[in-house]
Amino acid sequence: MARPATVLIYLILAVLLLLLLRSHHSPEHRNHLHHRRLKLRPNFSFTSPPSAGDRYIPFDPLISDIEHRREDREWERSHFNIPSAPGEEAQPEWEDFIDAEDYLNDENRFNVTNRIVLLFPLIDVDPADQFVSLEELTEWNLKQAAKEVMHRTGREMEMHDKNRDGFVSFAEYEPPSWSRNDNISFGYDMGWWKEDHFNASDMDGDSLLNKIEFNDFLHPADSVNPKLIKWLCKEEIRERDKDRDGKLSFQEYFNGLFDSLRNIEEVYNHSDTSDGAQSNKLFKELDKDNDGFLTEDELIPVIGNLHPSERYYAKQQADYVLTQADADKDGRLSLNEMIEHPYVFYSSIFDDDDDDDGLDFHDEFR
Repeated sequence: MARPATVLIYLILAVLLLLLLRSHHSPEHRNHLHHRRLKLRPNFSFTSPPSAGDRYIPFDPLISDIEHRREDREWERSHFNIPSAPGEEAQPEWEDFIDAEDYLNDENRFNVTNRIVLLFPLIDVDPADQFVSLEELTEWNLKQAAKEVMHRTGREMEMHDKNRDGFVSFAEYEPPSWSRNDNISFGYDMGWWKEDHFNASDMDGDSLLNKIEFNDFLHPADSVNPKLIKWLCKEEIRERDKDRDGKLSFQEYFNGLFDSLRNIEEVYNHSDTSDGAQSNKLFKELDKDNDGFLTEDELIPVIGNLHPSERYYAKQQADYVLTQADADKDGRLSLNEMIEHPYVFYSSIFDDDDDDDGLDFHDEFR
């Protein structure tokens, strides 16, 4: 918890910054502020899995809450037919008669500068030194991502828990339609959403998944369950094991696995010589028993690269924000830098129809 002196410094700094910003609300100042109108993300897709390009972690919990309300309402309409009581009309929720974009663009209800001033001390915690580091921003993103993921897990669990006992059995679970389509397109029976996947997620072995286990089932890359991690390795073997001997030869590894590992974090010279040298080096590092094959256990050290976790995306987003908002290039963000670059933090809800020459001016965000 921040010390009283630190809290006082934050309050004084926030008041001074807000007074300074108000003094800049002159017509001359407005003319050089190019701010896009804020617009919520499209509804989350319920029919296909999120791709890496769709990974977005909400910076502001208030924005996340609005998006959850919209998603939940759409989810209910898509999956449940809930009739109104006889003679009564369904009462509209507040989003039905107050447009969320209008709310976000109304300075009296949502002000980006004020939100950043409020959130800054919640991010700057380790240590509370009036700067936000890459690590602090990553942890903040990860915390928001965990809330986002668990919210969707709760919604999924509500749909699959047919007997309403707070658990999901394998008999109750019906895989998503996109997974069945993938099975057909890949030409073999994938292990995803199958019983071995379910059993690997069942950490306590009671043949039922509680909310934490069900979350692991849906998002195995973020699990710390050893059984599930080994199951992921098994899937990597099965997907690339052409001769079905339960392990990967060098050629099977090179034709698929190596490219996946190489493209996650590192940039290589793509010449044949470099590819060969790098692939041989990595293969030897993974092949602990030197038998010329890779087994499930030998893939464990790199499974996090093959299936990036939410922490990976949280850091990726934090890296991007830091490169955009760190004006003095000292590797950290001051409150002033965050206020001066507000739309880096709210970039996912820009109106993409705007271009550089035709941006709306929204002085209320300053």
